[in-house]
Amino acid sequence: MSRRRGAFLLACVVAFVVGASVQVRWRSDASEVDAALVVTPSSTSSSTTTTSSTTTTTTTTTTTTVPPLRTARLLFTGDLLPHGAVQRAGAEHADPGWDFTPLFAEVRPLIEGADLAICHLETPISIDDSNLSGYPMFNAPRAFAEAARDVGYDGCSLASNHSFDRGAQGAINTITVMREIGLPYAGQAASEEEDLAPVLYRVNDIVIAHISATYSLNGFQMPADRQYLVDLIDPVAIVEEARIAKEAGAEFVVVSLHWGAEYRHEPIQSQIDWLDAILPTEEVDLVVGHHAHVVQPIDKVGDEWVVFGVGNFLSNQSANCCVAASQDGMIATIELRENDAGEIEAIGVHYIPTWVDRGDGYVIRLSEPGRTDVPDATAAILESSYDRTLAVVSSRLTEADGLTIGFGLEPGASSVLPATDE
Repeated sequence: MSRRRGAFLLACVVAFVVGASVQVRWRSDASEVDAALVVTPSSTSSSTTTTSSTTTTTTTTTTTTVPPLRTARLLFTGDLLPHGAVQRAGAEHADPGWDFTPLFAEVRPLIEGADLAICHLETPISIDDSNLSGYPMFNAPRAFAEAARDVGYDGCSLASNHSFDRGAQGAINTITVMREIGLPYAGQAASEEEDLAPVLYRVNDIVIAHISATYSLNGFQMPADRQYLVDLIDPVAIVEEARIAKEAGAEFVVVSLHWGAEYRHEPIQSQIDWLDAILPTEEVDLVVGHHAHVVQPIDKVGDEWVVFGVGNFLSNQSANCCVAASQDGMIATIELRENDAGEIEAIGVHYIPTWVDRGDGYVIRLSEPGRTDVPDATAAILESSYDRTLAVVSSRLTEADGLTIGFGLEPGASSVLPATDE
């Protein structure tokens, strides 16, 4: 990750102040704050009026309305991998071209219902729908990124081991497409200045920063003078980037890390080492992981959360090539709340298991037990997927820690977590 200082740092801060940087992303379509968080204390004052014969005491009650504590629900999902079969599934819904939005039909209401929804777009995007390809050297049609925007994502992490599959020009093309379709991103940049500028969202009047980095580029090397194209994991640089974001006004910093070992549920040593160097710092507040293609545990470091791996959200992986759990993923939602000191904290995580239905057009299914709206065989698989995900993701924490699972967070519903953590 390239993070040169001096004049570039000054340019970054100035760009934030004037709102000139393309990487400063403000989102302000706030949802209604829970009325239970509105506190209306009363104060009483007395005034005395004296006449020649009597003394009259008048009591006046003044009611002060305290602004509600700010809250927000953040949402993260797993790898979006446009394998050839996934691209063909999108082509079934458009003639000519592609339409991937039907694949998100079941999960779309949950994505749209979050205050801030972030996807993980793992591959290059073709600028003109030419030279398309799937694994191992990806290049996806523009409609793949457009679908992410259309189903409700507010931004995406881009840094992954496939980010440089199409070289420097492919990285620039991806950035160009994201800009043209109006979908904010983190983890790639077209210039040093853009790389230094914090990616910021305003959500329910909370300023949230997003950082994205990857462990590898599958052996590809960025040009020496263009190291900003894709951010690589460097804990010192990530913490410094988070510090810049907080100096620019961020109140909560999320770091998306493309890390771990493929098809392994348990974090590997490099994940532990990077986590220990990043999350305990004052600058970083949450880590969300990708790349393993299977779900990994959710845990805490002190009072701060780490989602080690959210699995695959849309791909063609299965037991045929990999492991059965590569069809599993989850929708992870993080509940933020302002404390009495005015600081923003993550007070809990709720997750909903998902499964890619390869046999029915690559629809992303909610892995809810007891479903009757799908064939019996599919319902049984969804229940197995739910059990697999539960066993892994909740292996370290329980509801007592603030980790919950299931289908209690419907769009617009209040959190399943307690109104206070006292």
